[in-house]
Amino acid sequence: MAASAVNTADLFDERGEELDSVALQFQSLGGHTHFSGPVRTIRCFEDNALVKSALATPGDGAVLVVDGGGSLRTALMGDLIAASAVANGWAGVVINGAIRDRTAIAGLPLGVKALGSNPRKSAKTGDGESDVELEIDGVVIRPGARIWCDPDGILVER
Repeated sequence: MAASAVNTADLFDERGEELDSVALQFQSLGGHTHFSGPVRTIRCFEDNALVKSALATPGDGAVLVVDGGGSLRTALMGDLIAASAVANGWAGVVINGAIRDRTAIAGLPLGVKALGSNPRKSAKTGDGESDVELEIDGVVIRPGARIWCDPDGILVER
């Protein structure tokens, strides 16, 4: 854990009701266990073209939150896309869905939370929306809000 890492339990103790906690149990799958930043969003279903294109742009320390509808049937990110996120300065990725190449992703200096993994590729048609308000497990996640992630969970600014 880096010296600047924030523990979500401590942050919630400090800020309480200013924050929402995502109760859905995401797995910590990246090389960084603690990560935070301003939110950028994508809503897509079993199609990762928007995820790939977003993570190929400068992240400037942001966290991409992807609402994949909770589907575990196809992966929305693999090691090549995750490596692109690292190269472009993203702090992390939260995927309400699956990833693949989890061993390789665990070795990258990137925060990754996802529901699980599946080796199956997703579609690449570009269906979905970017920079939209998401709702995951009853928590509203807005582009530009701040998010904090660690092994305990996910906190989002209201």
